Amino acid sequence: MQSTFVLTALAMLAFAANSLLAREALGDVSIGAAGYTAVRIISGAVVLYGLMRRGQTISRTAGPALPGDWWAATALFVYAIAFSAAYLSLGAATGALILFSSVQASMVTFGLFKGDRPSLREVIGFAIAFAAFVYLILPGVGRPDPVGCALMIASGVAWAVYTLRGRGSQDPIGQTAGNFVRASAFCLPLAVVAALYETATPTGVILALASGIVASGLGYAIWYRALRGLETFQAALIQLSVPVIAALGGILFLNERLTLHFIVAGVCVIGGIALAILAKQKHPS
Repeated sequence: MQSTFVLTALAMLAFAANSLLAREALGDVSIGAAGYTAVRIISGAVVLYGLMRRGQTISRTAGPALPGDWWAATALFVYAIAFSAAYLSLGAATGALILFSSVQASMVTFGLFKGDRPSLREVIGFAIAFAAFVYLILPGVGRPDPVGCALMIASGVAWAVYTLRGRGSQDPIGQTAGNFVRASAFCLPLAVVAALYETATPTGVILALASGIVASGLGYAIWYRALRGLETFQAALIQLSVPVIAALGGILFLNERLTLHFIVAGVCVIGGIALAILAKQKHPS
């Protein structure tokens, strides 16, 4: 259980870092959305494939030629391109909150469809956390750009699919590598578009590489490993901690302003997660 907690915490930090890196690169137009996505996925694929082959050599087992599957790879690509396009108009914290609220709703719906029956306290925790998402997008101060919001919701649904495909993975590095390699095929046209129509600064490329290699590639492999110790409902709820982490990072590194509107939403998110997780500990299934 302790290892699951550590791995999950590392994965959440990686997810928050992705939001910060994307906002810094795309918000200042240091690189275009197509170029950012292509560099992110392809660089992650190269490093992960190398790690996978090294692991196979050390263990002296060839394993499947390329783990993973095309469904997960497609979900990964849809998530990444919609994520990049959304951050052209959303702040780091707001984008993260919309993304992982959408992830939560998608994964909880899937769990219910599969027969998961959360306790009353878990349902209350979910309702509180999801209400924070509704509160954020209601008309008023801090309302996000509608196009960016729609793109980030689509990204969240795709990420939920990618997460669910990785549940029970016995080879997190290999499966993540295979998914990234396959998703790279979708990124080749993006690379052409970026070369013809977009510009990129060295800073933008470095940020995309950091996202692809560390926050995405290694972060997603860690997440696939952490999923072994998490139920679907828990995995959905825990990811809602990412917006709060991203908000703190945005204040520290991107000079973003923390509003009362977002503080209320963040407190509801954390409170809902805590209530649901504590309920699970008191009433284990």
